[in-house]
Amino acid sequence: MVVGAFPMAKLLYLGIRQVSKPLANRIKEAARRSEFFKTYICLPPAQLYHWAEMSAKMRIMGFSAEAVKPLNEAAAAELGAELLGEAIIFVTACSCLMLEYWRQQSQRRRKKEQRRLSWDALQDEVEQLALELEALQAQVRAAAPQASLEELRAELREVRARLCNDEDPPPAPQE
Repeated sequence: MVVGAFPMAKLLYLGIRQVSKPLANRIKEAARRSEFFKTYICLPPAQLYHWAEMSAKMRIMGFSAEAVKPLNEAAAAELGAELLGEAIIFVTACSCLMLEYWRQQSQRRRKKEQRRLSWDALQDEVEQLALELEALQAQVRAAAPQASLEELRAELREVRARLCNDEDPPPAPQE
């Protein structure tokens, strides 16, 4: 099952990326055209990203990263638009994952509730059968003396019949 699930996950990821890519491209175009969008939305994250990247590279190479030159406005706007586009794709994918997680959780809760309800129904049925068994056992206990009384009456009739037969001679068989 895992082998079949991985290509589906990859296909789902590619589908999400293809769906969110046009949205990201539109936002990039808006960032290039709008001065407000460029100045306040794209440039600050791009400059921060550039500063963090260059500082990390300088430290890795063993230099001091005291002064990192900021990017020019056109490069920063382009980098900011790219970062924003990738962030939109990432947020879309995370939203899909969260939605799928929520769906799985609700499905799991629903199954658990169904199992609990069926368990409760089975317990109720067992309790009902136990009550019926007790009633039948009470009937059997009440019927047992009644049956023994009937047996005693039958024996009494036999004894009476013998006694009656002993007092009166049996009639002669008629031929």
